[in-house]
Amino acid sequence: WEPWFGDIRARERGSIVADRTGPTTTYAMVNLQERATMMVGPGVDVYMGMIVGENSRAGDMDVNICREKKLTNVRASSSDDTVKLTPHKVLSLEHALEFIASDECIEVTPRHIRLRKVHLDPQDRHRAAKALAGSNA
Repeated sequence: WEPWFGDIRARERGSIVADRTGPTTTYAMVNLQERATMMVGPGVDVYMGMIVGENSRAGDMDVNICREKKLTNVRASSSDDTVKLTPHKVLSLEHALEFIASDECIEVTPRHIRLRKVHLDPQDRHRAAKALAGSNA
């Protein structure tokens, strides 16, 4: 037994949420790693509403993590430089339970532990947040 320390602190950072279904690409992840800690690696199949990282700022951000590099016929020697990704964060079930917010849930399968939003569609998430804010006012 311990004395009550008050309310549990809420997470101060938001989530990075995939806005479409498909495999993640290194090209998209290079730009995102500056703003977020990624929870999936390149080549992982994701779906709309799946949480793929932790935002460095407060608030959630919908991103296209499946974006591919535009292919052109012009070849430049410096255009295809080697990219270096920071290793993604591997979540255990305990870390996932600690990470989720009230509008998120955990999918546990024999091979994966995935985080996702309760409402997968961005418009549904916006409506639900608006309704929740209206009921609290």
